[in-house]
Amino acid sequence: MFFSFDGLDGVGKTTQMNLFLGWLRERGHDVVSCYDPGSTPLGEAVREILLGHRVPISRPSEMLLFMAARAQLVEEVIRPALAIGKTVVSDRYLLANVVYQGHAGGLDVSTIWRIGEAATGGLMPELVFVLDMPPRAAAGRIDRALDRMESHGMEYQSRLRQGFLAEAAKDPERIVVIDAGRDIETVQADIRAAAGRVLGNS
Repeated sequence: MFFSFDGLDGVGKTTQMNLFLGWLRERGHDVVSCYDPGSTPLGEAVREILLGHRVPISRPSEMLLFMAARAQLVEEVIRPALAIGKTVVSDRYLLANVVYQGHAGGLDVSTIWRIGEAATGGLMPELVFVLDMPPRAAAGRIDRALDRMESHGMEYQSRLRQGFLAEAAKDPERIVVIDAGRDIETVQADIRAAAGRVLGNS
């Protein structure tokens, strides 16, 4: 089983993902967690380029760098884990590419999905949790220096939010929107309820 978490920076992905990982382990799952881009030597090198402020990156190059890191993540971490029956939970995956470089960045959304399918060999999460809240509220939770992707401004953040909601509306069975503006326990309860419908008794 493969799950991913997504949403704007500041919505609480790390907190909710860690709680979810603990819950899965309590249910007896052997869990592998990862983050995209990253979790492999190549992914970490690409992540440093993408999130740093050192070099200018065009939007198509940005999209393809994310794809390269993800292809390696699938090959090195996700697919081997799934092959031996482990449950994988990723902090971001292909949906982020579609939303950040497509909906918010102006690239063609359907093209990004097609490139993503090729890069991942068609491997997609059974369920994607999109943690949702207004951009200003999410930004107010970030108490560190902003990385390159976070520095695009509030209009870009608003386009991101609308992109996540638009993609969820197209595929509501697989992309579940969770109101992240509530208390941690309530948000986690909704995540577990959604996951439970996929997991059944496993």
